Amino acid sequence: MASIASVCVYCGSSLGANPRHAEAARQLGAELAGHGIRLVYGGGRIGLMGQVADAVLAGGGQVIGVIPEHLQVLEKGHHGVTELRVVASMHERKNLMFELSDAFVILPGGFGTLDEAFEMLTWRQLQLHDKPILFLNIDDYWTPFAKLVDQVIGEGFARESSRRLFAIASAVEDVIPTLLRLPAPAIPDSVQRL
Repeated sequence: MASIASVCVYCGSSLGANPRHAEAARQLGAELAGHGIRLVYGGGRIGLMGQVADAVLAGGGQVIGVIPEHLQVLEKGHHGVTELRVVASMHERKNLMFELSDAFVILPGGFGTLDEAFEMLTWRQLQLHDKPILFLNIDDYWTPFAKLVDQVIGEGFARESSRRLFAIASAVEDVIPTLLRLPAPAIPDSVQRL
């Protein structure tokens, strides 16, 4: 991929039990800002979401948050971001985040993060898009996911080529170089659709 202007980060609306995840979120935010890459994320000011957004802002970067009306209270919408877009539904949130992004990075998170990650993987498998997807595997958080992919392939529910739908990085400093090394999308932007 020649350049990445905007990265969507999926991550938890809580901090989780391992403080290294919050540290990684802050470090990723600093990396994005340092490379002039705009952050697109779920719009909350709490949890890992808030950590990555605040770090991008502290580094002078741009942040677009996308949050549904019903989560404004639960996830505490971050009104300090460059732009906070309030949408009507989760579906609209995911579509807009997709449209605004050139690539996806998945940090640790719960069911919402899994939902977003699996949807992007499924859309890519179905050739609805060809944007890079990368899991940041701090302290082996995503290792069980990689094993699940092996299981799904081993049981004949996915092809070997499914492993090429995503990349995994174990260190924050590897995220942007890995994204930039991935092949350019085979599906032209004008064709990518939902």
